[in-house]
Amino acid sequence: MAAIHALLPSSELRHELARRGADSAGKCYQCATCSSVCELAPAAAPFPRRQMVLAQWGMVDRLAADPAVWLCHQCNDCTVRCPRDARPGDVLQAVRSLVIERLAFPRVLGTLVGRARATWPLLLGLPLLFWVALLGLTGHLRVPADLPATGWAYEHLVPHIFIYGVFFPVAGWVLLASIASGRRFWTLLGTAGQRRGSFLAALLPALGDIATHRRFGRCGAAKPRQLGHLALLWGFVGAALTSGLLIVGMYLQHLPMPLALSHPYKILGNVSGALLVIGGAMLVGTRLGDRNASGTTAAFDAFFLGVVVLVIATGMTVELARLADAATFALSVYVIHLGSVMTLFLTFPYSKFAHLLYRTLAMVHARMTGTDTAS
Repeated sequence: MAAIHALLPSSELRHELARRGADSAGKCYQCATCSSVCELAPAAAPFPRRQMVLAQWGMVDRLAADPAVWLCHQCNDCTVRCPRDARPGDVLQAVRSLVIERLAFPRVLGTLVGRARATWPLLLGLPLLFWVALLGLTGHLRVPADLPATGWAYEHLVPHIFIYGVFFPVAGWVLLASIASGRRFWTLLGTAGQRRGSFLAALLPALGDIATHRRFGRCGAAKPRQLGHLALLWGFVGAALTSGLLIVGMYLQHLPMPLALSHPYKILGNVSGALLVIGGAMLVGTRLGDRNASGTTAAFDAFFLGVVVLVIATGMTVELARLADAATFALSVYVIHLGSVMTLFLTFPYSKFAHLLYRTLAMVHARMTGTDTAS
């Protein structure tokens, strides 16, 4: 990127941090307690003391290019022990949301999600209205008169061609936007240190860390979040794998639908659903608990968690409704489920979901520059 300062004029940084729930940066008097207690900070490049002073000075360009902002997992050990209540965990979380918004492709969508406090009805409502319009115009907004009383599948209500015709292009767009945003971030990180070695060689151990949430295990105050995040991660992985296996089952194995509850694909899907419910409940419970341990819940956080909970709740409800053969109720909830899943997909590069992309790249960069000695 030619002009890093174009991310945000430094005079606006404090206002932006305050808008994102981190107006406490000015309280920091650089005692370094935060860096001393952080179990994730490398000895050669401790954080978040340095990042706090950068925030106070309005040096957003330095913050945006700093991988330490993403190596922070918001354990909040620093926040709990801060003698000035400067809340370093909240400040770095606010910086992360700012970086996601400012590096977004296209920028307008980043701003739309970044201002979720005001725009959430639009972000949730438009995909829902899309599905209502699509199904209404094609005559699929009501239960077919010839629907069997029992043993029906959701394809009888919403044809698979609609699912594929919508979500495949959506997935393509999300991939394109993620690549564009990721390239911008990777270029920005390159200004903070010289990388050596293979990207792939650094990527594999980083993915291992993410898959096990090993770093989260070092947290003190926010340690309960490790299990919640881990359950949610593998719940989504399992759900995605189940979707892929169902496509194989329908078109290559020619399996009759709906599958029996004892079928391996169904078991995988139900186990994944249970992980999502457990993970979602744990994260909501954490957010409703001690604010110092969980961190401030800004609109950016609440929107993402709200969409995830809506996807999980409607997904489990449509399964139970099908088992109960409540077709009319099932169709209504299924439409809401499709809308919420579409919102989750479309906002991936712009919401807290994008942490998966940005944190992975930051972890790879840290390994390639030799600053990641905490692994």
